[in-house]
Amino acid sequence: MAKQVEVKGYIPTLRKKYSEEVVPALMKEFSYTTVMQAPKLKKIVINQGVGAAVADKKIVDQALVELTSISGQKAVSTISRKDISNFKLRKGMPVGVRVTLRREKMYEFLERLIAVSLPRIRDFKGIGGKLDGRGNYTLGISEQIIFPEIDIDKVTRMNGMEITFVTSANTDEEAYALLREFGLPFKKNTK
Repeated sequence: MAKQVEVKGYIPTLRKKYSEEVVPALMKEFSYTTVMQAPKLKKIVINQGVGAAVADKKIVDQALVELTSISGQKAVSTISRKDISNFKLRKGMPVGVRVTLRREKMYEFLERLIAVSLPRIRDFKGIGGKLDGRGNYTLGISEQIIFPEIDIDKVTRMNGMEITFVTSANTDEEAYALLREFGLPFKKNTK
């Protein structure tokens, strides 16, 4: 895998859009007195649970490779915290993979998600608009093959994932407006 090179002075398109279009729109909509009151996107966390990894350790390795190529940043495996005998699970066994994106990589991933990956979902009519009450939004994806970075011929099993958008918004309305202004395709009449 080729190492990404940081280009000095490079600003992702969505970061530019945030400062030039999103902040003024939010200031007008919520009557903020200063730009510092406008909510920001803090981080994007991608989490993939791989319960079948209890039987086969190679599944976690494959999920690590896939999530690393999707996000552009090295993913880490998550391990179980306790023993659960019904699931043949022992403490310390890998049960999933996750990656946390911030700054430029976060904006680049969000742009690829909105422009390329979400439109590849069959019969796509938009995403649900239910937030968690603290200004964060979690989007569930049922198949990892919607991302163009995944080679369909090498996929051994379909894995879903959760993509959580963590914002600095105080209310769900502010967070919804922020994500809507970024271009997330919410379904009409949902919130």
